[in-house]
Amino acid sequence: MNPQYNFDGQVALVTGAASGMGLAAARAFAQAGAAVVLADVNKTAVDKAAKDLTDAGHQAIGVVCDVTDEDQAAAMVDQAVAAYGRLDMAFNNAGIQAPPSDAADEKAEDFDQVNAVNLRGAWASQKYELRQMRKQSSGAIVNSSSLGGLVGLPERAAYHASKHGVIGLTKSAAVEYAPKGIRINAICPGVVETSMVADMLEGQAEAMTEIMKQQPIGRLGKAEEVAAAAVWLCSDAASFVIGVALPVDGGYTTH
Repeated sequence: MNPQYNFDGQVALVTGAASGMGLAAARAFAQAGAAVVLADVNKTAVDKAAKDLTDAGHQAIGVVCDVTDEDQAAAMVDQAVAAYGRLDMAFNNAGIQAPPSDAADEKAEDFDQVNAVNLRGAWASQKYELRQMRKQSSGAIVNSSSLGGLVGLPERAAYHASKHGVIGLTKSAAVEYAPKGIRINAICPGVVETSMVADMLEGQAEAMTEIMKQQPIGRLGKAEEVAAAAVWLCSDAASFVIGVALPVDGGYTTH
């Protein structure tokens, strides 16, 4: 399914890398020859994911990072550079869902938590990635938004606010850093077969039915399909692509 890239000598950083789309992306970067820094809040899971890659003959390290903590985001990039000397590509994928809620009843703590991870986490990760890439005058960053960054759905106000924010963050930084040799884009995954989506839809059979009605391709996406888009945006094949919010959603947002 994936085209062949040559990332030999390059270094990729992936947040939320212990599972789902992040893990799929880490594997794809590694298979293309990159040294990969896998970052996740779950130490056990991220260490295992990194070990699986090194056991398969790839260069990889696992880093524990809570992206809501700016100091940890800075340390994550420092560890990547300490290990491999540079940073060429980053996929800021770490994210969480907020519980479905009537907009009039949404809890402030839910709003704060989902925005802390999804928006502030992307902001902090990008900030310190850019500091390293600015020194190199090169690099590519992909931030993970969502179809929820492009549309609105009932009972998703807090989550969609965070993902709309990621697109604004991406576009502004993309304009600023394109003249400096650094490309920044976002991807907007649709409903993908991951544990987060499974948790979201557990006990919501009606919600799943409604989602599938809006899915022209007639199925859920695969983590590897989203990873393929992120890897492409980081590659030279996308060298003239800057500031986009790319839907990877089976046609959902075409309606």
